[in-house]
Amino acid sequence: MRLEAPTLTGRHVQLEPLHAAHAPALLEAADRDRSTYGFTAVPGDLATMQSYIGALLAEAANGTVVPFAQRRGSDDRLVGCTRLMSLQWKPGHDRPVEAEIGGTWLAADAQRSAVNTEAKLLLLTHAFQTWGVHRVAICTDARNVRSRAAIDRLGATFEGILRNHRLSMGEHTEPGTPRNTAVYSILPDEWPDIRARLEHRLDV
Repeated sequence: MRLEAPTLTGRHVQLEPLHAAHAPALLEAADRDRSTYGFTAVPGDLATMQSYIGALLAEAANGTVVPFAQRRGSDDRLVGCTRLMSLQWKPGHDRPVEAEIGGTWLAADAQRSAVNTEAKLLLLTHAFQTWGVHRVAICTDARNVRSRAAIDRLGATFEGILRNHRLSMGEHTEPGTPRNTAVYSILPDEWPDIRARLEHRLDV
């Protein structure tokens, strides 16, 4: 079942439905500094960016992903992408019962900023409070120390390592080879504390 991506707006970032027209601005964001994309697939030329967006929109049409472009509030510039993915459906329900936050990348000057914190807050709020999911997963390459530290700071629970779970991507890997995936999750009864933690970080 296809889900239309909503526009999710905060003080620091707006998550807007990904569109083919975003390609040039997203490429500009990606090319400011590519040194942190070691474990992340971030297109490096316009044709690849267009193909990347086209593939995500095709997945969206099949109801498996809800993709967003991230627009920074301070200067109205596109600074990256993120998505709700791996959607799981229960028969007879018109909303997913489980989702994963993933496929996230940000321009170098938006990393480790309120943009990322608030984007996670917006996505989690939508998943838990609009869809009513019973689980949100966050996964990353087990070798990605920086990403794993960020997920730990979020307050998600580490569930373990899935071996040869997905394909490697990014410039520090051999793309297409099996990778081990570090899996974290957040459950509904954990969400209020995590929401409060994120809101506090944004207010500090």
